[in-house]
Amino acid sequence: MSAAALFTPFHSRNLSLPNRIVMAPMTRSKSPGGVPGDDVAAYYRRRAEGGVGLIVTEGTLINHPAAGTDAKVPHFYGDAALKGWAKVVTEVHAAGGLIMPQLWHVGMMRKPGDEPNSDAPAVGPSGFTCKGKEVAAPPSIAEIEGWIAAYAEAAADAKRLGFYGIELHGAHGYLIDQFFWDVTNRRTDRFGGDLVARTRFAVEVIAACRRVVGPDFPVVLRFSQWKGADYDAKLVRTPQELERFLQPLSEAGVDIFHCSQRRFWEPEFEGSDMNLAGWTKKLSGKPSITVGSVGLDVDLTATFSGKPARHMDIARVVKMVEDGEVDLVAVGRVLLADPAWPAKIQAGRTDLIALTAEAVQTLT
Repeated sequence: MSAAALFTPFHSRNLSLPNRIVMAPMTRSKSPGGVPGDDVAAYYRRRAEGGVGLIVTEGTLINHPAAGTDAKVPHFYGDAALKGWAKVVTEVHAAGGLIMPQLWHVGMMRKPGDEPNSDAPAVGPSGFTCKGKEVAAPPSIAEIEGWIAAYAEAAADAKRLGFYGIELHGAHGYLIDQFFWDVTNRRTDRFGGDLVARTRFAVEVIAACRRVVGPDFPVVLRFSQWKGADYDAKLVRTPQELERFLQPLSEAGVDIFHCSQRRFWEPEFEGSDMNLAGWTKKLSGKPSITVGSVGLDVDLTATFSGKPARHMDIARVVKMVEDGEVDLVAVGRVLLADPAWPAKIQAGRTDLIALTAEAVQTLT
């Protein structure tokens, strides 16, 4: 089957891309002191040269002492880190690419002693971990408003540095997702309550970012059902609940929803073959990005447990784009193994794709 649909331009209200392939955000821990160096700039430039339509960076930490868990994860604040990101933007643009940072706070996923600030306690909506264990006092409204301001600060810096937009990490059990989920959000004020009320933190983050970047700067929200600590978790169980969840986020200013699944081919609800991205586009009317083991026959967990990864035919995801079910396709591990994956797919030379479990795990 031809992959031509992946190489058609994409246009929305404030986003134009040369093709439908997005580089998925992937944590690399290769920025000592939180500062991305020349090697990081070269890493992203190689993917732009390989034909990716849009690059979403690895998760970058907003300006809060408990935002991360690793001293080598890049910051998105401070002069040194921002100068490093400016070099990344320059290199990607020189290769004809487009790039946006993913803005990240890990919330209650942080453990005592985690770097870069080992004395900083984990924070979350109610002090509950993703396992439902209470380990901290709920933060005050003022503290939460400080987190919102930190996201907006990062968004303003992204625009100033020449990025093409921002992605907010609202998935996988991290801070924004912890507000979404009733296991971790047990607040009774404006940041807690029922399914719609639990979107309030994200709504205020989106609105704060929108205020500082203006109406024409793309804002992407990544969300998921599953959590890093619970693959079976669900935010919503029916299309009706999903529609209620998406509406306030869409109205707050999300331009594109990045719908994270571990395997893109799995249907989201009984009675339909559509995945989470398909349902999200249908119910919100906003463009969607599908993601989850695209181009591979095993998911991330299997790969890192040593199971060999083989290239999988992409006919199904191509048809999803052809049929208008989804708009964009995020590709992760295959781009780690082979930066030229898009160009080789377009040329029909899948036999040239350099794909081994070892290559995928190098994170080069």
